[in-house]
Amino acid sequence: MQENIFELQYAIDTFYFLVSGALVMWMAAGFAMLESGLVRTKNTTEILTKNVALYAISCIMYMVCGYYIMYGGDMFLANIALDGADNADAVTASVLKASAEAGFDGDSVYSDASDFFFQVVFVATAMSIVSGAVAERMKLWAFLLFAVVMTGFIYPMEGSWTWGGNDVFGMYNLGDMGFSDFAGSGIVHMAGAMAALAGVILLGARKGKYGPNGEVHPIPGANLPLATLGTFILWMGWFGFNGGSVLKLGDVASANSVAMVFLNTNAAAAAGAVAAMILARLMFGKTDLTMVLNGALAGLVAITAEPSTPSPLVASMIGAVGGLIVVGSILFMDKLKIDDPVGAISVHGTVGIWGLLAVPLTNDGASYTGQIAGIFTIGIWVFVVSFITWMIIKMIMGIRVSEEEEYEGLDLADCGMEAYPEFVSAK
Repeated sequence: MQENIFELQYAIDTFYFLVSGALVMWMAAGFAMLESGLVRTKNTTEILTKNVALYAISCIMYMVCGYYIMYGGDMFLANIALDGADNADAVTASVLKASAEAGFDGDSVYSDASDFFFQVVFVATAMSIVSGAVAERMKLWAFLLFAVVMTGFIYPMEGSWTWGGNDVFGMYNLGDMGFSDFAGSGIVHMAGAMAALAGVILLGARKGKYGPNGEVHPIPGANLPLATLGTFILWMGWFGFNGGSVLKLGDVASANSVAMVFLNTNAAAAAGAVAAMILARLMFGKTDLTMVLNGALAGLVAITAEPSTPSPLVASMIGAVGGLIVVGSILFMDKLKIDDPVGAISVHGTVGIWGLLAVPLTNDGASYTGQIAGIFTIGIWVFVVSFITWMIIKMIMGIRVSEEEEYEGLDLADCGMEAYPEFVSAK
């Protein structure tokens, strides 16, 4: 009887993991639509190509080495071990044996393959953040080369110190210090933003973005309906991002936890959108749609660090603060002449830090010492190693397209085709 119950929970938890992973994978479409809507028409094909390619590279690199670095798991070795056997029977026997040895107590157990799939889509999310920040002036193949390093080494290393539970260079353990990041406000989102920041600093701003006296010249996106669709896709995918991080569904307590995570995730996003909308109206005298979209995403990033312990009202407040922060951060980045076409560094970086700092407000297991240590550990590691990687790529092949190519558009320069050839000229 106990064995049958275990097999049923194993099936439910594995299925839930896979569906959650599929939702997170769908976020790749959200990033592609959001970014292509916020760039100019002459760069649409190139940004779409980047998003497809970075997802594919992330999957390959995490399978080859990233998963091993982060968790000590090797998908190739697992397949070799099961070669020639009935995979279903082998996996079932292995899991039941491990359960019997550990003593089944209702904790989540799922297949290694489903765990890998759920983890690999998080890697792709982190890399997608970089894509939008460096848009409209970076060489396609320089970006893809960085994606290899980011997804195969930089992200897995900081992931091994956090979710992997390893000591940071053998010196200290973030978990022991009280660091907590439920679904990745810092581990995924801030990490992606730090890699993007390093690239943007070396890359420089788009031509015409800033005047000689520091004035900011807005460069509007070409397709705001597409950007809005991308935001809604991301909002939907985030239920898998945060909800799947509960890691199980096959018991009453877990089902209730998943429901609360869904509720809080949605509440934070809604509050972030409204807060950003109100602040933009007060500051600009107009209701800026791009700020509303980034406000919703900021609310999602803010609650990602801890969506399970706040009440819906507190989750809304955390999301609202994120929405306010992102508006200020985007304006501040422009003052520093850090050109981020989609606001990714502010949404995922600045608000990611806020999300981590908000965790101890509702989670007694987290401490501000641990959260701050985690912020500096992840931030410094990703920024420094990314900066070095970008520098090496710059010396080898360059990272920025020529002024002429930037003027004509990266669609023609990198891809040889336009996204809207019947309607526009890439000038």
